[in-house]
Order: sequence, then structure tokens, then C-alpha cells
Amino acid sequence: MSKQLILLLTLPTSPYPDQRPGTNGLKKKTHVFQSKKNYLHNFIQCIFSSIDLRDRQGSTMVVGGDGRYFNSTVIQVIVQMAAANGVGRVVIGQNGIMSTPAVSCVIRKSKAIGGIILTASHNPGGPDGDFGIKFNTANGGPAPEAVTNKIFQLSRTIEEFAICPELRVDLGTIGKQSFDLENKFKPFTVEIVDPVESYANSLRNIFDFAVLKELLSGDNHIQIRLDAMHGVTGPYVKKILCEELGSPANSAINCVPLENFGGRHPDPNLIYASDLVETMKSGQYDFGAAFDGDGDRNMILGKHGFFVNPSDSVAVLAANIFCIPYFQHTGVRGFARSMPTSAALDMVARATKIQLYETPTGWRFFGSLMDAGRLSLCGEESFGTGSDYIREKDGLWAVLAWLSILAVRRQSVEDIMTDHWRTYGRNYYTRFDYEEVDLDAAVEMMLDLELMISDRAFNGQVFTVGEKKYQVEAADNFEYSDPVDGTISRNQGLRIIFKGGSRIVFRLSGTDSFGATIRLYIDSYEKDINKLFQDPQVVLAELVTIALQLSQIHERTGRRAPTVIT
Repeated sequence: MSKQLILLLTLPTSPYPDQRPGTNGLKKKTHVFQSKKNYLHNFIQCIFSSIDLRDRQGSTMVVGGDGRYFNSTVIQVIVQMAAANGVGRVVIGQNGIMSTPAVSCVIRKSKAIGGIILTASHNPGGPDGDFGIKFNTANGGPAPEAVTNKIFQLSRTIEEFAICPELRVDLGTIGKQSFDLENKFKPFTVEIVDPVESYANSLRNIFDFAVLKELLSGDNHIQIRLDAMHGVTGPYVKKILCEELGSPANSAINCVPLENFGGRHPDPNLIYASDLVETMKSGQYDFGAAFDGDGDRNMILGKHGFFVNPSDSVAVLAANIFCIPYFQHTGVRGFARSMPTSAALDMVARATKIQLYETPTGWRFFGSLMDAGRLSLCGEESFGTGSDYIREKDGLWAVLAWLSILAVRRQSVEDIMTDHWRTYGRNYYTRFDYEEVDLDAAVEMMLDLELMISDRAFNGQVFTVGEKKYQVEAADNFEYSDPVDGTISRNQGLRIIFKGGSRIVFRLSGTDSFGATIRLYIDSYEKDINKLFQDPQVVLAELVTIALQLSQIHERTGRRAPTVIT
């Protein structure tokens, strides 16, 4: 223990107007946090100030990050400010590395007051890339809107921040470090932990590792290929899938976390994980998966590159949920999906008579339902899937869930998916992203579109494309009333619902650090067994045409070549 008292300083600062956290925290270009005076310190102080002083005193805080550029520097600042703000103990993953689901797990296990996650999720890293700071509360989940609003309001009026600038932590050595602070009776403690072990213990209690080991390394084992995309999941994949479950070391690639993710975009979809897709097309591997930068998203592939749409993925997990031992013990309380996600999960919920919730985008809405004991399994179209054992989506959990189904059913990914479609019907689905759009143009387009669909005359309107006719059954700006606390979330996306269940959804996204992103989602249900195996882009072409005609999105944004995500 250090004998020299570490000084606690209160330093003046000035507020910034742009520190409103989104659904995934505050994301900006890295240089914004680095170059703007006290920009980083302001936001960290506002996180601590959002917690009541009585709750903060002597509390535990968890800190981890996805290893991107600037990660270690920011962790040192967080520790210095945590000490100065009355936190008694900070738990940090070794070398500052801890996946988002692991942070959620450790928060819950250590009864921490919350956690700070340093990630810009699936956005690029490096000096010219993105950086993000996200606050999770004591339940392990993303801060609810009331908390993020409080942080934002504090950021607009902040005048000073507290810090112990001389305090330095060794992030590389596992164990406890204690520091004596000026005017503090108890030492401030930092605990560096193995970022994998506590999380792995939870997974051992959820899945049957003996069954999974037989699947991956037994006499009739399958061949898998996992791409960590140089994000935080690499060490978890190596430890759990390779070392413990026996999958060959070369089945996991890009497992060393890098500050710039190897110059890649750590987003597990068909575009940015195209190397994995091409490898899977060779037919050498039976199962493939990719993970994003902070480990909460996943993409599932079958042999020959068969792609499992994320909306279908959560539906398959729901239909086969008792292949996972955890749910055999807990039962199933409910299913949930975000509004833009396809209605594939709805079909399973209807058949199994299990309650389904449709929420806005953002995992915190699922967390509220889980805390109330109403939800067991949930997912989003943006490659996020998870369950109620933590309060974050979890890429590795989703992979182990799929492998559990493969182990029980002894079928290929493609056969499981096609059997699912035959049983429940198929929701053809696609998403287009119009990125880096001028914010004013995006907002104006959305306002005009809302005005159009809100007109009474819009309901019942018939759109004809080729030989197909689509009649509007309902249209609105999605509004969600939380069934737990009655909180109302408005303006969550424009929906046009046609008779027969087809949908067009427009949503402004707040996850990019530059410009606006307009997301267009198309969902169409098909139950005719003779029409289940078509190209989604061909099937949905008519609805896409209607969406473009209504929104004039190409003309109004100047973006004629959107990114096709699914």
C-alpha cells in the first residue's frame, strides 16, 4: 500500500452542447475525445454525478473496453475520477479488456453500482476511427433514458470535475492495488481481473459443456470457423471454444484484439465479414460465426455460406429453446424483439402461446422486462441476441445456443432453418442503410413522411407494383408504453403495415459519429410452402419500390446506393 497520500483536485471546466448519449452511449470520432479540452473529463464526471452521492460512496464500479485505440488512456482517467468521486473499488479487465456481455455479468456478480464500457461497438477504431463511452447501471444493462437524460442535462451545465491526477494503475497485473487518498479514511482499491473467467462460469451454468465438447471434439465432431474480427471476443473464443470445448486452435481466427481491429470494420455482417463468408462457401466448415468489436453482436452461417438472418436466428432459438439446459430449469417467461426486427419471432410466440413484446430499438427496453421477470429471450435485427442471465446482447452466448441446438438435433444449420420455415412460415426481410446523410435533410424527409402517413386518407390506400397490390392496414410513428413502469417512448420509427402482414419501416439512427443514418426495413410474411426458398431481394422488390416512391429518399438525401445489411 502506498504511504504517500494522493491529492484530490477539483478543476474548473466549461460545458459542451453535444454530449447526449444515444442508445449505445456517447460515440464520437476519437480525436474529439482527445483534442477538445476536458471533453472526456466532462462526460465521465457527468456519469458519476448522475449517481446519488450516498450511493456512490464506497461503491464498486466495473470498467472494461473492446481494446480499441485510446482505451487504456481513458481507463486511467476513469480510475482517477472514480477515486475522486467517492467510489471505493473499481474492477477492471486485465489490460483494460472486457467484452460488453462480460461487463454486464461482472456488474451483476459483484453487486456493483454500475459499469463504464469503452466501445464504439461495430464502428472502426484507431486514431481516425470512433470511440465511445457507455454507462451501464446496477442491473448490468444500458442506462435507461431517465439516466441518460440526466447525464445530458448535467453535461450542459457542468462547471467542475473531480480527479486524482497522480493516481496510476497497472492494468497488466491481475490482483488488487490500493491507494491512500487525501481526506479519505479508507483506501481506494483497484482490482484487475481475468476478463474471461467470471463470464465463462456463467456460461457453464447455462449450457451443457460436456455435450458441446462432444459436438466440437468428439468422434463425429463438426467443423467450425469463428472470426473475432480482432475485437474483444478473441480471448473468450480461445479460452472457451478452443481450450475448454476442444475446437481446434485454427478454427478461431483474428482473435488478438487490436487497437484498429486490423484496419477492418468490426461489424459481423455479410459485407464486413465477407472473408468468413467466402471461407464458409468452400464447404469445409459446418458452422461459422463472426463477432463485433465489443462482443455483443453475432452473425451465424451454415455450410456453403448459408446465411441466417438475425431476425430468423432469434426465432429459431425460441422454437428450440429447451435444447438449452438453462431454460429447462427456469422455464420461459416471454419473448421480445425490437420493432424493426422481422415478425418471425411472433410466429413462434403465437404457436407456443408465449407472451411476445415489441419494443423500441435499444437493449435497455429488454432489460426492464427482464428485471420484472417477464422476459427470457430477445433479439434485434442488428445482429443482437440474448437472454435474461445478463442485461446485454451476447454474441458468444448466441453461438453456444446455436451449437446446443445442433448438438441435440444433429442437423445442419440450413436444415434447421428450412424446417423452421416449413413449420412457421418465412418472413422475408431486408434492411438498407443510408449513411452519412445531411441531418437536416434526413429530419425533413422523416417529418414529411410522417405527415403523409398520418393523414386519415392514407389508411386503406392501395399501392400497385406490377401485378401485386398492397393495401395499407395501419401506419404510425411507433410509440411504446413500458408494461412495467408505464414509461412512454415516442417517435421510435415510422411504420406502414399492409394487409397480410408486410411492413415498411423507416428509422433515424443515432449510432454514427458523423452525419445521420436513415434505416429502411422491409418485412413480408410468406406461408406458402412452395414460395419459401426465394431470393429475399427479389421477393421484396415491390415493397422496396413503394418505400422509395413514398419517401423520395434517393432524391432527398442524394444517396442512391445504400448499404444492404441483410
